[in-house]
Formats: sequence, C-alpha cells, structure tokens
Amino acid sequence: MRVDKLLWFLRLAKTRPLAQALAEEGHIRLNGRRIDRAHAKIVPGDVLTVPIAAGVRVIEVLSLPARRGPSCEAQACYRVLDGGAPIPIAARQSNDA
Repeated sequence: MRVDKLLWFLRLAKTRPLAQALAEEGHIRLNGRRIDRAHAKIVPGDVLTVPIAAGVRVIEVLSLPARRGPSCEAQACYRVLDGGAPIPIAARQSNDA
C-alpha cells in the first residue's frame, strides 16, 4: 500500500493530498530512512515516523486497512511505539519554576 493512502486510512492525515505533501516534502521516515515520494510501499511490520499536530508519532504497522473507517478500526491497524511517559527532566524543570 502507498504511504500517503495508509496515512489517510489510519487517520494520521486529514486528507490524502496532505498525506502526499508530507511524504514528498521528506517529513516521513520509513524504517529509519527518509522517504520523499508518496508512492513508497508499506507492508505490515514497517515502522513509520510521522509528524502530526501533537508532535512526532512513531508507529509500527500491524496490518493494512481495507478502507478509511472509524478511528477505532484505524487504531487497530498500528501500534504506537513512542507512547512512553513524559521525560522526567522536563517534568522536573516545569515543577521547579
């Protein structure tokens, strides 16, 4: 599946043209290497690093969705790898102020 279509199906991009722009501008990494084309092929097991409004999201693709369905269906197709706790140093600095 194409990376732009996948981002749109997984609801990580609001529209497919926005997903295409993200890929073509080189903002996405596939298995650690930068991609600059929207037609890069994605298979289950690939790791994507994607910039979103809330920050950078690192996900592992578990399965390829068949459609752009509801968010619960989309979230079942990937696993978030960067969903850890906040950085303790940053939390400590904000509490000290």
